[in-house]
Amino acid sequence: MPKQRQPIVSDDFEVPQGLDMDDFVLRPLGPEHNESDYAAWSSSIDHIRATPGFPDGDWPHPMTLEENLADLEMHRRHFDERVGFTYTVLDAVDRDRVIGCVYIYGHPEGGAEIQSWVTESLARLDKPLWQVVSQWLETDWPFDSVSYPAR
Repeated sequence: MPKQRQPIVSDDFEVPQGLDMDDFVLRPLGPEHNESDYAAWSSSIDHIRATPGFPDGDWPHPMTLEENLADLEMHRRHFDERVGFTYTVLDAVDRDRVIGCVYIYGHPEGGAEIQSWVTESLARLDKPLWQVVSQWLETDWPFDSVSYPAR
């Protein structure tokens, strides 16, 4: 995702702290998800790279657990600074198990740019996640436009 330095939502916007669905839940991504996040994406590199919205093949790339932790800390800072919002996708039953991620960042031309992925083992959830997040962005977020590759 592009590095956005300015807040992408106004100070008075109440940023959603998650979303609960039957098959998955979204929560702000943070350091507490490190081991499960690492296991999720590192087991699905080729699958994620083939997911719409990840065209450059630069991510995911091999990292250590410590490098992944630094990445999660960056995403949490972005969330706190309102410059980008990354949500971990957790299994609805085992909420300690990361099964994907949703990234909401500012688009260079305005609005928001969205990416999401799920693990290869749960690829069947990619389209439902895209549908739910698309609706959520339309109803609960203040963006005039959203770029989110269709599934």
